[in-house]
Amino acid sequence: MKKLILAEKPSVARNIAEALKCKMKKDGYIEGENYIITWAFGHLLTLYDCKDYDPKLALWSFENFPYIPEEFKYKIKNDGKNKNVVDPGAKKQLEIIRSLVNRQDVTDIVSATDFDREGELIALLIFDYLKVTKPIHRILINEWTPTEINKGLNNLKKNSEMKPLQDAGVSRQLADWVIGINFTSIATMKYTRGKGNLLNIGRVLMPTLKMIYDREMQIKNFKVEEFFELNATFKGEAGTYKGKFFHGKKDKFPNKQSVERLKDEIHGKDGIIKEKTVEVKKENSPSLFNLSNLQGYVTSKYKGFTADKVLKVAQSLYEKKHITYPRTESTALEESIKDKAKNVLETLKKDLPFKDEVVFNTSKKVFNNEKVESHSAIIPTYIIPKNLTEDERIVYNSIKNRFISQFMPSAEYENTEIITSVQGDNYERLFSTKGKILRVKGWLKLYDEDKKDELLPPVNKNDVVKMVEIKVVSKKSKPPAHHTEKTLLKAMETCGKNSNSSDEDDNEEDSSILYGYSIGTAATRAETINKLKYADYITTKGKSLLITEKGIKLIENFPLKELMDTDYTGRLEKKLYDVEKGTFNKRDFLNEIFTFTKEGVVKIKRIRAELICDTRPNVTESKK
Repeated sequence: MKKLILAEKPSVARNIAEALKCKMKKDGYIEGENYIITWAFGHLLTLYDCKDYDPKLALWSFENFPYIPEEFKYKIKNDGKNKNVVDPGAKKQLEIIRSLVNRQDVTDIVSATDFDREGELIALLIFDYLKVTKPIHRILINEWTPTEINKGLNNLKKNSEMKPLQDAGVSRQLADWVIGINFTSIATMKYTRGKGNLLNIGRVLMPTLKMIYDREMQIKNFKVEEFFELNATFKGEAGTYKGKFFHGKKDKFPNKQSVERLKDEIHGKDGIIKEKTVEVKKENSPSLFNLSNLQGYVTSKYKGFTADKVLKVAQSLYEKKHITYPRTESTALEESIKDKAKNVLETLKKDLPFKDEVVFNTSKKVFNNEKVESHSAIIPTYIIPKNLTEDERIVYNSIKNRFISQFMPSAEYENTEIITSVQGDNYERLFSTKGKILRVKGWLKLYDEDKKDELLPPVNKNDVVKMVEIKVVSKKSKPPAHHTEKTLLKAMETCGKNSNSSDEDDNEEDSSILYGYSIGTAATRAETINKLKYADYITTKGKSLLITEKGIKLIENFPLKELMDTDYTGRLEKKLYDVEKGTFNKRDFLNEIFTFTKEGVVKIKRIRAELICDTRPNVTESKK
């Protein structure tokens, strides 16, 4: 008797077959002595279109909306090139799975799709569509290495234990269908004119676009203010250095005349070193990557990468058994995998010239169950890659180096501050000078980047120095920068709570993150940014994300402000998260979505509308 294993993709099925020594390759499956491994191609089934429920819905009319089916139904997905015909590959594979399920020698089914909301949904829909009655179990693992596959098969869960995750997957899918279909249809009819004009409205799309709009408005409405600094150059016996005048905590001043008077007052006078402080500061490596941080890091460091591309490359590395599950929100590892992590570290450090500095430890920064949500942070596996593409090499090395850096010494900087005093007519005038020297590279040895020292001449307290130059410098305040994919991903992860952070801010952790309270999930944020581009709501200029005129008009004219509200969207996502955890009811969540949609459509119908011009067709937001 045999067990049938359903993988999400052929590449994963091959990994499982290799681990289980199943070698008979058949059409659509691989068979061994005790196991048969088959696969899906991601989603094989999709929700009915409106017209599938009622042909009259093929022609959009205000009278047909709001539309919510009494019972949601599924069909085999359409062909990618011809939307009017069934995908022949999906249909064939479903029949292969059906025949394997019904084989008399198959006693049990094992779901081996990705252990996340979407992977669970893929398997659930197939099993329901085929009306599977045989026992179904679930393998829960974080990587597709032989060791983990065999371990997982010895610790299978009952499919019934996965119901909360299944409910969350179905709830997400139905919510996005209802919101997308109804508001895309009604908004297109209300706000556009002419054939082919389509406004793509989605639960995650709208608040993401609103954050880009808000940043654009901050930039547009920013009032440039001029300010002034007083800078002096001093010369001691050992060399020169620059200092900036400060008073209290201020070193920028709005009144040029007062700064000019101060300059004239002390011009040409000697200074004296009033204070010299030297402080050694340690800099620890950033935490392990979750998906958003990985996407932000790679897109900001390397040209040609988008968040979507980083995810696809990471997914490829995952399916090739080189890294753990990439679609994670966590920046720490489960405490139960300390031994596994140690073995991986020992494997990775062998060829490093500074391997003696890489020492395994079990710090809470790395191993912390409280910082793990569903999946641990992304780390390499013990299977070392040999033939990577350049893109794969960049992403893999980013993950590998971040992992190794957790077990290396801190970098150490020597920070020096000099306070130079120049006596004015009535008061002493103070100038600050700061220097920074990297004394110990520590974990920075993993990276090629040169950290330039900010050197100061060797001066001591009470030294007298000459004022070589003093000048008033005019500067202007700068508006906030446009969002990049890095900053937008972080804003989506935190529902905009850090929306003022810049691309230069490498602090990837936010202790205020509440799991589930976000815009989209790690798995869907890159796709959302892609949809905004495809809908012609945003465009790119270098690394910056810019909102288009069409996007601006949509935000300013679309009346349902809740759909653009990051807090409202965050609360919805949090409820989906609670459904996943079994603490919120699927029916209550969907009833809230249905009520919101019905009331929203009625509201849009009633108001006067200003046209939002558009010339490009698009698709509704469907897969999350």
